[in-house]
Amino acid sequence: MSSEITQHHEYKSWAEFISNKIKLAQTKVAFKVNAEMLTLYWEIGNSILEKQNQNGWGSKVIDLLASDLAKIFPENSGFSVRNLKYMRTFAEAYPQFPIVQVPLAQSKNEFVQVALAQITWYHHISLLAKVKDTTERAFYIAETAKNEWSRDVMLLQIQSKLYERDGKALNNFENTLPDYQSDLAKSIFKDPYNFDFLMLSRKAKEVEIENLLTQKITDFLLELGKGFAFVGRQYKVEVDDTDYKIDLLFYHTVLHAYVVIELKAGEFLPEYVSKLNFYISAIDDKLKTPTDEPTIGLLLCASKSNVKVEYTMRGLTKPLGVASYELEQLVKENIDKLNDNNEEE
Repeated sequence: MSSEITQHHEYKSWAEFISNKIKLAQTKVAFKVNAEMLTLYWEIGNSILEKQNQNGWGSKVIDLLASDLAKIFPENSGFSVRNLKYMRTFAEAYPQFPIVQVPLAQSKNEFVQVALAQITWYHHISLLAKVKDTTERAFYIAETAKNEWSRDVMLLQIQSKLYERDGKALNNFENTLPDYQSDLAKSIFKDPYNFDFLMLSRKAKEVEIENLLTQKITDFLLELGKGFAFVGRQYKVEVDDTDYKIDLLFYHTVLHAYVVIELKAGEFLPEYVSKLNFYISAIDDKLKTPTDEPTIGLLLCASKSNVKVEYTMRGLTKPLGVASYELEQLVKENIDKLNDNNEEE
């Protein structure tokens, strides 16, 4: 009887419903615990700041406090001198706790509030050490929470200067997509994309880049951002009895649209856009369903002239963006390290 129940569709749906309820409850508990811990740490850090300002106590008071707390809480290592200093820095950085308020993009009069409890204390420690600008930190807090990044992944995104690249790809979305899609599409595409994880020189051929991107699809998806689902490489579409192959095809689960990506190993040329426009039309005709939004194209070149890109995109009716990508920085760093090691030897 039990085996029959487990195979029943209604039971499977019900079991999934229960498991999702449990996961949601666990997430809420974890969020509440994290929020309470951050509140405690902020209050301790703020109290240290107040006492130092009011009484003129120097840094030695933190040493004394850490020693006393170690005696009272011998099994808790969270109140070390180092951690207490982090708490003071945390309170100093976020006087408006439990939120950080930063200007809305492109506006000096409108503000957005970002909840600090979205990420863990260990994320905050690293973020405070690596990023000094409050608006930039708020960006990484929101992106870390949205994408569920570990601390190491967040640090990689900081190292790759995601804040400076996010939403910077040249595009015609404002003229080719409805308002509700345009802003979202703009925010998704970057410039430049960082392909340093491929460990290639800038002279790499397109096919070599494609091969490694698909071999390291996890890293590539991380660089693209949340929402991209890989459909295929050299994806074949037939148009008028002729087979054409799209370099990379994705589906974006938030935009609800196919994304055609074309890779070029050299500098941007206007004719590349014509080819990408052709592929977008083919996917719209052959693959897109009535429930999908218009297909979007992304052209990635090793380098580009923004003026040439803007001229080329004038008058186009298909939504597309053009961005460059970087390959050589990590290779250069490794060569420099290798040379340094050789000199030491």
